[in-house]
Amino acid sequence: MSQAHVATTPTPIRVPVREILPWAVFVGLLALAVLYFVSTEAGAVELLATDGLVHEFLHDGRHLLAFP
Repeated sequence: MSQAHVATTPTPIRVPVREILPWAVFVGLLALAVLYFVSTEAGAVELLATDGLVHEFLHDGRHLLAFP
């Protein structure tokens, strides 16, 4: 009794671009907002917190990511 093993190739899952595009735009805008706050924020958000914690956190983040 011998059984032949037939190898099957997996079928790729197709994801329509219409389902990916809104998420890609959202992630892109979120990434741009994070890049703005880490790279160029110079105190505009600091008005919300008067103790300077936001500024110091973003300042250290800039140096961590090698921004001057």
